[in-house]
Amino acid sequence: MDSTGAADTAAVAGLAVRAFADAYRRQPDVTWSAPGRANLIGEHTDYNDGFVLPFAITKRTAVAAARRDDGIITVGSTFTPGTVTFRAAQIAPGAVDGWAGYPLGVAWALARVRDVPDDAGADLFIHSDVPAGAGLSSSAALEIAAAGALAAVWGLRLSTAELARAGQRAENEIVGAPTGVMDQYASLLGKPGAAVFLDCRSLLARTVPLPLARAGLTLVLTDTGERHAHASGGYAARRASCERGAALLGVPALRDVGIADLPRAQAVLDAETFRRVRHVVTEDARVEATVADLEAGDLAAVGRQLTASHASMRDDYEITTRALDLAVEVALSAGALGARMTGGGFGGSAITLIEAAGVPRLTTALQRAFADAGLDQPRIGTVTPGPGAHREA
Repeated sequence: MDSTGAADTAAVAGLAVRAFADAYRRQPDVTWSAPGRANLIGEHTDYNDGFVLPFAITKRTAVAAARRDDGIITVGSTFTPGTVTFRAAQIAPGAVDGWAGYPLGVAWALARVRDVPDDAGADLFIHSDVPAGAGLSSSAALEIAAAGALAAVWGLRLSTAELARAGQRAENEIVGAPTGVMDQYASLLGKPGAAVFLDCRSLLARTVPLPLARAGLTLVLTDTGERHAHASGGYAARRASCERGAALLGVPALRDVGIADLPRAQAVLDAETFRRVRHVVTEDARVEATVADLEAGDLAAVGRQLTASHASMRDDYEITTRALDLAVEVALSAGALGARMTGGGFGGSAITLIEAAGVPRLTTALQRAFADAGLDQPRIGTVTPGPGAHREA
């Protein structure tokens, strides 16, 4: 499922360049690539100003781009036929449908943080090997690769924060998915062998080494094949519950609620809103504990945090599925140190911390369990932290 070779990154970028030349009959000015991400722990905490611990994966999205001077933006991709063309001035919330909303939304967002000339346009072509809808943030990979490419062809010098916010704003306002900013920062700041510990309020981030190999451990990703859409109602409903809970508790965000405040919260909130709040509050605590455990080298404790996170998402946030719960149950029965759903939920993937020698046993157990349950066979593979977004050419 994942790989660590630079050759794979070059291949993704090369396919984007060749497809660009075929589509537009010229060579691109620049190519950028950005990775998807897996979230080790910290789910649905980002839009609550909380803490997250994702890492960039080695699967990437590449965007080849060249400037136009007619105010037109055209986007094409290897995963859909044809191209989509918009005048930059006409990109607006509600105006763009489908996948093109991500790169076009980024163009729209960049024009709102920097002075982009009215005649600035671009031709873009996209290739990706990040699975869509698998909980690996294919959307952020596309947004950040597009943001880097557009900034380059338009001569914009943007900070990490500006690139990340452009991606988030595109997703929130053009695509209509009420996501936080974790995925964009993970895509930008990822490093091999490490996770990104991000405070989603201050946007301060630091890398935390994942010393797995020397402990004989690895991370396995089980893609259930169930696909989610963050613009759909479940994600938005969870965010609305959190905002309602924060308002009723009189705090700016659930980041400001601690474990000790939960009894008061239970007395104030209805049962469902309280469960949503309890997940976020305890998940923030689990993220901080996981960072401390990693820095102490206590990987067994890390595993326990992952498993507790899944239980909270299953019981309090109610975003897991039958297949995700099965993947976690099987992993724990197969001797994993811990396992949890990763991503926004309602489908996607589970991540498992397990001894490397146990991967074949886990794979067989998962295949058998999914078959016995009448579920489609999952895609199973190890996943490793990779580098963040960068210019390829």
